[in-house]
Amino acid sequence: MKMTSSISQGDRVIVRYNKPAIFMHWAIFLLVVIAYVAINVRGPKGSDTREFWTGIHVWAGLFVLSLSLVRVGWRLTHTPPPGEPGSAVMNLLAKVAHIALYAFIIVQPLLGILIFNLEGHPVILMGSGWSFSVVGANVALAPLAKDTHELLGNIFYYVIGLHALAALWHHYILHDNTLRKML
Repeated sequence: MKMTSSISQGDRVIVRYNKPAIFMHWAIFLLVVIAYVAINVRGPKGSDTREFWTGIHVWAGLFVLSLSLVRVGWRLTHTPPPGEPGSAVMNLLAKVAHIALYAFIIVQPLLGILIFNLEGHPVILMGSGWSFSVVGANVALAPLAKDTHELLGNIFYYVIGLHALAALWHHYILHDNTLRKML
């Protein structure tokens, strides 16, 4: 199945991602931003604000995970638009960056779930009354999961930034349709 649609821009036609793919891309972006904001403004331990923003962080992470799994399934069953002409090195870097981004949006929420569970707590879905655990407590592994989650979160500030800069570089410097395909 194709994962494309076309729009006309002047005398050229731009083959772009279809609406579900575009929606998932930008929804995941927004959810990741919410997760980052929530974890950075949560406040001191034991405070109501920390509990609230941690709850927002958890909800955002679970929505990222859910939508990411749908997106991967969509990507595996739909053909994306063709890439822009470019060097083999640039095409390889783009593929590596996209694989890293997909891994991040799946692994990060899973690590978040593991942190709660390994520390002996269920994941609580604020406001719903629901909670769940996928593994039992393991105080020896909990710090490793937490450190890995935080390290990946910090690394991906840069990966996400480079992804955005690459899109802008394609748009404003190369004047190709890379960014337009996702708008």
